[in-house]
Amino acid sequence: MSKRLIPLLDRVLVEKIVAPTKSVGGILLPETAVSKARNINEGKVLAVGPGRRAGNTAELIPMGVKVGDKVLLPDYGGTEVKLSSKDGAKETFLYTDSEILGIVSDQ
Repeated sequence: MSKRLIPLLDRVLVEKIVAPTKSVGGILLPETAVSKARNINEGKVLAVGPGRRAGNTAELIPMGVKVGDKVLLPDYGGTEVKLSSKDGAKETFLYTDSEILGIVSDQ
């Protein structure tokens, strides 16, 4: 059974991007190359909450990221969330909008 999580307030559900252990051609990568790639903390935004409230008002402050964004994550932090899917368990974490360091652009 597949679970779905809808974040509340200013929380963001992120799937961490795991460094590949094989090249595109099928060659196993050396441990040094894999460990360097693991130091890059990037993830893909899977779900986003509506935003946080501005003081005691009902007004919501919009989120800085959207679903599908590739984001830079801090070394520590976030709450690990166990979600299963057709592809197996993914490494997913729940962060607040302010914990995300930036949006990674491929341009």
